[in-house]
Amino acid sequence: MTRNILLAILSSFACVILSGCTASADPQKNTIAAPSAPSGTLIIGNKGEDTVSFINLATGEEAARVATKSMPHEVAISPDGTLAAVVAYGGTTIDIFDIESASLAQRIDLSPNKRPHGLVWLADGRIMATTEGSDTLSIISYIYCPPQQVCPAIAPIVTAIPTGNKGSHMLAVNADGSRAYVSNLQSKNVSVLDTALGKKIRDLDAGIEPEGIALTPDGKELWVAARGSDEVFVFDTDTLEQKANIKTGRFPIRIAISPDGRHAVTSDLRDGAISVIDTASKKVIRTISVSGSEDAFQVTLVFSPDGKYLYLAETGTNSIAEIAFDSGKVTRRIAAGEDGDGLGISPVAIQQIKAQ
Repeated sequence: MTRNILLAILSSFACVILSGCTASADPQKNTIAAPSAPSGTLIIGNKGEDTVSFINLATGEEAARVATKSMPHEVAISPDGTLAAVVAYGGTTIDIFDIESASLAQRIDLSPNKRPHGLVWLADGRIMATTEGSDTLSIISYIYCPPQQVCPAIAPIVTAIPTGNKGSHMLAVNADGSRAYVSNLQSKNVSVLDTALGKKIRDLDAGIEPEGIALTPDGKELWVAARGSDEVFVFDTDTLEQKANIKTGRFPIRIAISPDGRHAVTSDLRDGAISVIDTASKKVIRTISVSGSEDAFQVTLVFSPDGKYLYLAETGTNSIAEIAFDSGKVTRRIAAGEDGDGLGISPVAIQQIKAQ
C-alpha cells in the first residue's frame, strides 16, 4: 500500500470519527447548519397599536398589517389553518381574519363578557377565550361562511362559565374540548372547568401569579408557570394532584410544550432567557439566553409545528426572535408592530408584500 493511499484512508477515518466532514457542517464556523426555516405565516397581535401583522416566514417580511379592535393580545389558528382569531383585550370582541387575503372575515361580540385574553380554537370548530373582565370562560360556537358563498344567517352562540376567581387570564383545553383550565393571576390558582356541564370542578393552587399554562400533547399533564414565584407546577389531569414543582428563571410569564412532548419551555422575562425542562425528569436541563436583558420584555413563545424553532415575542423591542431549538441560537429577528405579543403560526403562506 502506497503512502498516499494510506494517508487518504486515515484521513477518511478521522473525518468520520470527528464528524467534521458532514454535508451539514459550516466550514467557516465548524458548527452544524441550522434547520431550514419553516414556511407559512406568522401572525402577530400588536397590542400597542391595535393592528395584526402577517409575516411570510420564508422571507421574514411583513406581508400585511391590518387594523383590529382595542389591544389585540392573543392569537389562535383555526383547525384547517386558514383563519386566525385575535382577541380585543381592551374590549369585548374577537376578530376572525382570513390568512391568505389578510382580511377581516368576521367580528364576534362576547358581551356582556369582556376583556378576552387566553384563546384556543378547537378541532370541532368552537373557540374558547378567557374573559378576564367578567371572570368567565367564554365559549363560542363558531360557523364560518367563506367569501362568495351563501350561508345561513346564524350568529355565533356565546355561552360563559364563571371561574369564581380573579384575573382569569390564560387558557388550556383538552383535545375533545370537554375540560378547560384557566389560570387566575390574582387568585393564585387554576380553575378546572367542565365545559359540557358548564361548571367548575375545582381550583388548583399554583404559586404566586400563575399565568402561563399548557397541556402535554397526550393530555395527561397540565403545566402551569407561576411568574411571581419563579416556578412551574405540574398536575396529573386524571387525579388533579400535583406531580412536580420546578424552579425556573425569573418571571416565567409563559410556558409551551414541544410538539413531541419531550420538553417544556418558559419565557423568563426578567432574564431575557428561556428555561428548557425535560418533561420526563421534570428538571431544567438548559437555559437559552435570547436577549439576556429584562429590557426586551419578552412574553409569548410558541413552537413551530415541527418543533425545530421557537418564536419569542420581545415586546420591548417590537421584534420576534426566531430560535433554533436544538442549538439555542437566535437565527433572526423579525420586525413586529408596537408591543407585538400574541403569536400564531399557520401553514398558509402569503406570497406577496401588500401595501401597508
